[in-house]
Amino acid sequence: MTAPHIVDPAHVLGELLAEASADMMRSLLQTMLNALLSADADAVVGAEYGQPTPGRAA
Repeated sequence: MTAPHIVDPAHVLGELLAEASADMMRSLLQTMLNALLSADADAVVGAEYGQPTPGRAA
């Protein structure tokens, strides 16, 4: 038998986000967007940033 959840993770996260400063939210959003854009660029190019590949011209 498993123990019931004492803490509701969604509720705790919601409270933390409601109390967060705009600067923290801006920083988190910037980090997430940069990671997504970098991963997308890596997928288009076929190599990670700074990794040369034989078929890549630029």
